[in-house]
Amino acid sequence: MADDTAEVTAAQAYRRLVRSVQAALAEPGGSGPAAAVLAGPLADADRALAAAGLAGNEPRFFAVVRSVTAIPAPASGTAST
Repeated sequence: MADDTAEVTAAQAYRRLVRSVQAALAEPGGSGPAAAVLAGPLADADRALAAAGLAGNEPRFFAVVRSVTAIPAPASGTAST
C-alpha cells in the first residue's frame, strides 16, 4: 500500500470522482445535470493531485490508485479456453 498520505488522499479523491461520475451518468436524463454534480469531486481530485505532486505523473498516480484499491485475485484452478 502507498505510504505517502498526500498520494493516498489523491487516490481516494480520484476514486470518489469515478464513483460520482458513474452515479451521475446512471441517472435518468443523461449527462446534462452531471456537470453540476461533478464540479465538487473534480475540484477535490485536482487539488489532491497537485498537493501530492502527482499532476502530470500518471504512471505514479495509477500505481498509487492500484495500491489503495482492493482488486480480487483471479480464482485459482480456473480452466483456460
